[in-house]
Amino acid sequence: MTAGLALVHTHGERITVTDPATGVALLAYVYGAEGHAKAAWEAPKPYVHPLRTLSGAVVTDYRPNDHRWHKGLALTASHLSGANLWGGNTYVHGKGYLELPERVGSMRHAGFDEVAAFDGRAVIAERLTWHPYDGALWADEVRRIEVHDVEPAVGAWALTWTSAVTNRRTEPLRFGSPTTAGREMAGYTGLFWRGPRAFREGRVLAPDGEGPGLMGRQAPWLAYSGEHDGVDGRATLVFAHAPENDHAGSAGGHPAHWFVRNDPFAAVAPSWAFFDELELAPGDTLTRRYRVVVADGAWEREEIAEYLRAHPW
Repeated sequence: MTAGLALVHTHGERITVTDPATGVALLAYVYGAEGHAKAAWEAPKPYVHPLRTLSGAVVTDYRPNDHRWHKGLALTASHLSGANLWGGNTYVHGKGYLELPERVGSMRHAGFDEVAAFDGRAVIAERLTWHPYDGALWADEVRRIEVHDVEPAVGAWALTWTSAVTNRRTEPLRFGSPTTAGREMAGYTGLFWRGPRAFREGRVLAPDGEGPGLMGRQAPWLAYSGEHDGVDGRATLVFAHAPENDHAGSAGGHPAHWFVRNDPFAAVAPSWAFFDELELAPGDTLTRRYRVVVADGAWEREEIAEYLRAHPW
């Protein structure tokens, strides 16, 4: 395991976390405003891109031509009480995807509580605000992103993302997805990863299944492997739920469902509202914690399970 991580904060723009042992910038957390003409249409929000393996290969995409609002790894809310904090067109039942700019909102950086690297770990602790198109305050978010378990001998490192969202309206916030709005098997919302174009038709694994047919299924983790363009080799990303992520209050398993595609592009989201809306009462807080393991090579199910056993929550 590396002794330490290097952190560079370009104030007002981004934070970069580098592994000094390899010289690889593992990630850039971009929180500054984007200046291009379509920025407002893409529902501005902080995001992670590029995300890299320890060998230096990039495993995220940014503003692909099919969905300009897909930006690396980001927290989204595709349907939120009628607002679209995801970006782009909005799905309306019976009408399809419509250009409705008056529904497109934003998530805004409000400040940092901690930006630090210590004991082989880097921490980015941020406060954000959530807004519909008219700029009203709908929610506060406290976000913590941690880089840890950087292990060159294993060829992997891990990122833990925790978000606590508090409803600041006087009425409930309703978290939904295109599927809750009537489109079958399109339950994307929450933490969303867009893979590089080369990862199209990549391999999808879960503890008890394989392939894109895992869409809408429940599982404690899901992995995606793809082959790089430009450099030789493959990479595997493992997405895992924290044990406490149980928004339905049910016993014996995580109630959330996976959104996953490997065609026409690579994408994974542990959806918090795939089939059913999630309602957050005024003043209440929704907390979710996820882990993303970024590994060189095409990991098999047994390797993934062993890694997760060796790195408990």
